[in-house]
Amino acid sequence: QVPLKPGRSLMDWIRLTKSGKDLTGLKGRLIEVTEDELAKHNKKEDCWICIRGFVYNVTPYMEYHPGGEDELMKAAGTDGTDLFDQVHRWVNYESMLKECLVGRMAVKPITASKGEDFKNEISIMLYFVVYLFFSLLYFVFYSYDWFQTDSLITVVIYTKQKDMNAEVVIVDCQDKRLRGEIIVDDHSYLVEIGKYHDFADETFSLLVNIAEKVGKVEIILKKKDNIHWKMLGQPLESHNSFIKRTDRGLFYRKCKLVSKMEVTHDTKLFCLMLPKSTHLQIPTGQHVYLKQIIAGTEIVKPYTPVLPFLPLDFKEPSCPDGARIYLMIKIYSCGLFTQALDHLQIGDYISVSNPEGNLKKSKVQTSEDLFLLAAGTGFTPMVKLLNFALTEVSCLRAVKLIFFNKTEDDILWRNQLEQLALKDERFEVQFILSQPTKDWAGKQGKISSSLLSEFVKRSRKDSKVLICICGPTPFTEQGVQ
Repeated sequence: QVPLKPGRSLMDWIRLTKSGKDLTGLKGRLIEVTEDELAKHNKKEDCWICIRGFVYNVTPYMEYHPGGEDELMKAAGTDGTDLFDQVHRWVNYESMLKECLVGRMAVKPITASKGEDFKNEISIMLYFVVYLFFSLLYFVFYSYDWFQTDSLITVVIYTKQKDMNAEVVIVDCQDKRLRGEIIVDDHSYLVEIGKYHDFADETFSLLVNIAEKVGKVEIILKKKDNIHWKMLGQPLESHNSFIKRTDRGLFYRKCKLVSKMEVTHDTKLFCLMLPKSTHLQIPTGQHVYLKQIIAGTEIVKPYTPVLPFLPLDFKEPSCPDGARIYLMIKIYSCGLFTQALDHLQIGDYISVSNPEGNLKKSKVQTSEDLFLLAAGTGFTPMVKLLNFALTEVSCLRAVKLIFFNKTEDDILWRNQLEQLALKDERFEVQFILSQPTKDWAGKQGKISSSLLSEFVKRSRKDSKVLICICGPTPFTEQGVQ
């Protein structure tokens, strides 16, 4: 993110979009845009970008973009879909840019010489053969069935996927819809059905049984009425599909705020309760998205769940597995989203997405030295990672957290980290401040090669090292360099 000029906040942008001002320059007309026409609009004072077939005039948005004008200009006059997906596919650009919509991209006419026609036909045939092969392969490995008694419905998903665990199974039963998703690396298999009858209300928590060795998942739900069902329900659009997870979009459920505790002067620990009709466990190193409607505009932000505290005896928290989500969030005085979060009352609801992320636990499990470089709330992904590493990774010889903050008051969970360092000889924490008081006896400065070379050292020659880094973009980029 880059600093924005005064009067260029998200709230200011929302006000501008609702002012009735013509933000497209077309006086409300929608046009069909050719590639040649799109390419002409490639300057800061005249910038059009295509996302998923729709063209937007982002010129008015330039000074409001949190990533800066230069990031937007990378896609000026072109199709920016891939770039958008790489950076923040979770952002609801349709809502944010709806007043900037110029129109659709024109469909390109297909032209081919007679000599190319045969090649094209062969290519199309090969494509369908490959598509058919993988479709058949998917149906061999992924299928579902359902059974019933007088009071229960059991949905069984067969995956033939060995060594499954609870983290790859996500189940939601809400709003007259049953949704069961099995995560398979960057793909997922989905069963999604509009319910034929009602299930019992949320006083009955659904049961999910996982036969890990054979890859079978049972979803057991209680009927609202003890009657015989003729069918499970109406298949929805994405039902019985196996596709890339990024092609599915994000699925949200409403979670209740059950507690809010101060961690530091500007950071709070929020505890959200999942619906009883949801089975969801967030893997180590993955994040979720929170969604709120603010001034009529849908705003989405990513956060990494933490534990309620750092366990010194290396046991999981006492709350039921997956029932609660803890988020450590810094409240910014001018932050539209975090201010809205801070104003939530106990008992209020907020939408929480399925988890995303690409950290592989195997990278941690095969390392001997683990270095965690964190700045500010970049500490949050380190919490579960620390617990996982010290609890389950026996080959680790050393785990070191190098924690950068401005002042002593900004250090999150300082006492807990110091206690953990005393408890486990493998763990060491180093606090580094950029704006210390005169009384600070520790290290000071910002991330640099000289500072890191002092702390990032192998426990023995040729040991396998993993370095994880999280913080503001300039910190992360400097750290990677």
